[in-house]
Amino acid sequence: MENFVNDQTAERPAKPAPRPTPQLADYPHRVAEIIRFGDLDPQGHVNQAVFLTYFESGRVAMFRDPDLGIGVPGVTFVMVRMEVDYMKELHWPGGLEIGTGIAEFGRSSFKAAQAIFHDGVCAARGRATLVCMDLKTRKATPLPEAAIDRLSKWKIRGA
Repeated sequence: MENFVNDQTAERPAKPAPRPTPQLADYPHRVAEIIRFGDLDPQGHVNQAVFLTYFESGRVAMFRDPDLGIGVPGVTFVMVRMEVDYMKELHWPGGLEIGTGIAEFGRSSFKAAQAIFHDGVCAARGRATLVCMDLKTRKATPLPEAAIDRLSKWKIRGA
């Protein structure tokens, strides 16, 4: 084995096992969306930034669902991280389904898992981290038990 100046080997670490492809049935909340002509970029497919708007539509529809009601006096939820795996191109015209569910809870945050489907095929998967923020101090605060109880009903299958 050849060594470099810093005595590290040239071997690359093994790739992690691929994650299973999301299935729409795994997501407890779903919303329909359309692909708009204005969503396209010069390559003729949906621009990668627009996928974030689709994910936002899915989260907002779930969080505004009257059955969820995660509103808690004195706090709000802010997104601090968004991860996206782009898997397929999307083209106009067309319809989409965005699946959303809760993946996990932290001390003051939770993660929403999402996927975008076109004709039943997953085009992208995403994971949003949302932090509970005190409206007066504007700092992170522990998730209220009432919010955890309500969000738990929307756990993604397999999470």
